[in-house]
This record gives sequence, structure tokens and C-alpha cells, in this order.
Amino acid sequence: MFLFGLQDYDGNCRIMFHDVSPSFTYFYMIRFRTVTALESKQWYMEYKIHKNRPGLLGDIASLLGMLEVNIMTINGVEDRTRGMLLQTDDDEKIELLGKMLQKVDNITVNKLRTPTIVDILAVRHGRYIERDSDDRKTFRFTRDELGILVDFLGEVFKRDGNQVIGLRGMPRVGKTESIIAGSVCSNKRWTFVSSTLLRQTVRSQLSEDEMQPNNIFIIDGIVSTIRSNEKHYGLLQEIMAMPSTKVIEHPDIFIKESNYDYSHFDIIVELRNTPDEEISYESFTAHYTDDF
Repeated sequence: MFLFGLQDYDGNCRIMFHDVSPSFTYFYMIRFRTVTALESKQWYMEYKIHKNRPGLLGDIASLLGMLEVNIMTINGVEDRTRGMLLQTDDDEKIELLGKMLQKVDNITVNKLRTPTIVDILAVRHGRYIERDSDDRKTFRFTRDELGILVDFLGEVFKRDGNQVIGLRGMPRVGKTESIIAGSVCSNKRWTFVSSTLLRQTVRSQLSEDEMQPNNIFIIDGIVSTIRSNEKHYGLLQEIMAMPSTKVIEHPDIFIKESNYDYSHFDIIVELRNTPDEEISYESFTAHYTDDF
């Protein structure tokens, strides 16, 4: 038996089997169309409800169904606003969806875009994370929002490549614990470079396993600057140059006492016991200069 493969002008593919017997020759042909698998992509859609009439959500869901756009997650986001994570392998369907929903009087589509971490968490938790109005890379949390903070850090830690996250907060507010929990959520290993979790720790070297770029490096900005020695600072510079995730507690002191500046940070997280708590370093930096 011989196997031949042919492709014609219209993209169809034919497989031909040529079977030779003592007295007859048989030809079998199977004809099929080649299909190229397209990668599915997620989108975030958010719309404001002007009139929450019965059946409104069902109408939107039916429209998405006819377009073969999957609803991955749906939730109310703040007041009279609904968010959806959608999935499709055809970007034109999303463009068409946006144009069609512009004609619906009961809603206004506010966002239709590739989802950000903030969008994903808004749908997951039903509320937006507070951001600084002037500095958009600063995110604010309170202690009763530790679950959302851990979820946020977990999503950030899943990103590959170099990123530096600063974490502001008073002592015993849950900074280090949140970083560790976020590392667990992202299924990544964490490495302490400097810390005060159990006692003041200043590392001068790390093992080969600890120096993997996929690890989360936890740095106490006060310990690494006020209590650092030459070997530790050399290790710190090596880690800062690695294409990995670094989380620096007390970033303001770290900036003040080192050669790094605010531009090195991709995200700043503020964690408070209460929304109106003032983060002041003067009240707790003194014990960092004491002997062990």
C-alpha cells in the first residue's frame, strides 16, 4: 500500500491510498479541509446599567452566545456596574460586540479591552482596588483586605522578567506574611535576602537554588541599607540586576539610603491598619540600629 498526500488550490487536503492486489488496483481518497487552530484570548467588558430591566443580562448573554463568545467570569463591580471576563479566538467578534452594544439604551459600555490585573480582581472580588489619583502605580490596602492583597500579589508574581515591588506599612501590619502568601498563590518559591520576620537577618550569600530567577526575593529596605555590610550590598546589587521579582519592604528608606531611586519600582503597595493611618518611619526605625 502506498500513501499520497495532495493539496489543491482551495486549501483542501486529499489523502490517497493506492492498494495493489494481484488482480486489481484500488484507489481510496479522503478529502478534508485543513483547520488552523486559533489561540483563545481573554477580554474584559464592563458596562454601566442605566435601567436594570428584567431580562437585560439574559439578552446580553444571548448576544454573546450567538457570537460564540464565552463568559468566563461575571460579577457586579461597585454601583450599578457589571464586569465580565470573556474569551474568544476571534478579535473581530469583540469589535462587533462593542458596536452592537452601543445601540443598547439600557447600558453604556465603559471598558472593552484586554484584561489588566485590576480588571481580573475587580470581577473576582466585586470591587476595584484603590489607586493613588496622582501616582497610578501606587495601590492601597487595609488590613481587613489582606485576602485581596494576597490575590493581587499572586497575580503580579506570576509575571516573568524583572519587576520591583515596594511595600509600605507599619510594623506587624502583615507585609511579609502577605508576600509569602502571594508567592504561594503564584506557585513560586520565596527567598529572604534581609528580614525581621523572626529576627534581623542579613544574607551575605545565597545557594544556587535560592538564586534562581523564578524565585521571589524579599528584601527589608531598612535592614539592607542601615544594617548592610559590603558582602550583603554586593549580593543585593546582583539580585537587583537579575530578571526576577523583588519585593522591597520600606521602599522609601531603601531609596534614601541606597543608589536606587523611585523609577526602579514598577509597583508600590501601601498596607495600613485603617484607611487613615499615617505611615511614619520615625517611630520604628530606631531599633534597626541597635545591636542584635
